[in-house]
Amino acid sequence: MILEQDETRTPSNSQHTFRRLLGYLKPYRSKLILAFFILLAATATDVVQPLLIKVFIDRYLIPRHFPRVILSELAILYLGLVIFTAVLNVIQLLLFEVLALNIIQQLRIELFDKAQEIALSFFDKTPVGVVVSRITNDTQSILEMFMTVLSTFVQNITVLAGILIAMFALNAHLALDCLFLIPVIVAVMSLYRKVSAPIFHVARQQLALLNAKLNESLQGMAIIQAMRQEKRLRREFGQINDAYRKARFRNMQLNGILLRPLNDVIYSLTLIFVLWYFGLSSFAHAVNIGVLYAFVTYLSRFFEPVNNMMQRLNFFQQAMVSAERVFQILDHKEMAPETMGNSRAQITRGEVVFDDVSFSYDGQNDILKHISFTAHPGQTVAIVGHTGSGKSSIINLLMRFYAVERGKILIDGTELPRIGAHELRRKIGLVLQEPFLFYGDITSNIRLGNHFVKDDDVIRAAQFVQADPFIRRLSGDYHAPIGERGATLSTGQRQLVSFARTMAIDPVILALDEATASVDTETENSIQKALSQMRHGRTTIAIAHRLSTIQDADLILVLHHGEIVERGTHQELLLREGLYYKMYLLQQGQLA
Repeated sequence: MILEQDETRTPSNSQHTFRRLLGYLKPYRSKLILAFFILLAATATDVVQPLLIKVFIDRYLIPRHFPRVILSELAILYLGLVIFTAVLNVIQLLLFEVLALNIIQQLRIELFDKAQEIALSFFDKTPVGVVVSRITNDTQSILEMFMTVLSTFVQNITVLAGILIAMFALNAHLALDCLFLIPVIVAVMSLYRKVSAPIFHVARQQLALLNAKLNESLQGMAIIQAMRQEKRLRREFGQINDAYRKARFRNMQLNGILLRPLNDVIYSLTLIFVLWYFGLSSFAHAVNIGVLYAFVTYLSRFFEPVNNMMQRLNFFQQAMVSAERVFQILDHKEMAPETMGNSRAQITRGEVVFDDVSFSYDGQNDILKHISFTAHPGQTVAIVGHTGSGKSSIINLLMRFYAVERGKILIDGTELPRIGAHELRRKIGLVLQEPFLFYGDITSNIRLGNHFVKDDDVIRAAQFVQADPFIRRLSGDYHAPIGERGATLSTGQRQLVSFARTMAIDPVILALDEATASVDTETENSIQKALSQMRHGRTTIAIAHRLSTIQDADLILVLHHGEIVERGTHQELLLREGLYYKMYLLQQGQLA
């Protein structure tokens, strides 16, 4: 799975990822500056509070002097600072959280937009659950970073700076000795980031695989139950789940050693040093109790933000790993084939020409080899062949799902890459063997967001393909709700809706990829007339499994191992008694 490979991580990559994440803050620069100034104000009011206690101890408590008015004012000032600090902290936290939500909203939109533009080959190699995990779980980790980590680091670094200034004001010599804490704490943080990075990568990979297995199991539940695969799926899911649990457990072990416990040890040793310093100083001169109280309080407050930052390192590491995985999608270079130049070519007649086209999905094994044919306007060209002969690949190339690398495809004399995507999708109607319906109702699935398709057009299209009778029988008829992937309809009904969807846009060219393979015989007979009407006046490229459905085709191409081995009408191919003839006899039950 391409998204779960090559995820080696270096410090330079991490720094680049962090800078790239910070780039999302640029549109919100003014709000960020406001939040920062509010944070500075909150820090200042917080740092001043121990100084008020120092004044109370030195000027009033130790001398046992208690003027009621002054002490009341001092108490009101202290209480006011506490409340004001809390209010400012709430405001700045809300600002950071709003910024975080806006950024993640933008990031998820970018991811979803990118997913619409990535080449289909990407999804051929990548499980859907892995992609879903990137857009949901990984962006959620980034959200946590912006909401908690970023605000916590900015706030606590500001608090640390304020505390250091206050400590220097109280005792510059002792504060200078305490500066050794900064390199020690930075070293612990660096060690944690270096050791935890591989663990977080493994955990995120296993979570993505967990989502992929869950998505696959839920979509294939009918097959799982029919084939009695519940035990196997439980075992496979359990193995992935256990691997994820082990990765998270290793992370917890690491947190238990390098985060709070180690920080508490450093704090205890520093507190012992400070008390030793003041104790030793007491032999030479009197120790100011207020200064001692304020210094110890500041030391405790110094480690409080350090502890907060150490705890948030866990979220920071997860966010960095998640951001790298998100950016892998955003930086994916294999995009859906684009239009070359600013061509205004129009598809009007519907002539389709394949000129010596060869194609390979992996760049090594050719699926199509030197394919050449012409579908004149209004003609029906049928493509038949055994499974794996390359039939669907012809449709994939015609729809420009994959780029033509060798040979040319022309529509109305214009090379396919020079036709605009909107014109191509608007003028070519596609019906697949397995129709995909969206959650909604009948009308929305036929209209499919095309605003030029009115309600009357929807009904006419449904009547045209013989879908109107069964739609009218539904509760709510054209507004009848449809479950996910059309689960509330039968296979034949879903196919009829997909026919109506295609006819609603009135295409010039029809591409039918075994469009009747999933339809029962009775339904097939009823829509064969509709198919004949659909093909009338339109160029049709039809992949067929049942040869009985394409006997009236103007040209039949027989594919074998990616090559056209026979071509002609139904009667001409039967007279040749070649591969088509054998396929026909097999389907008629006349060949043993």
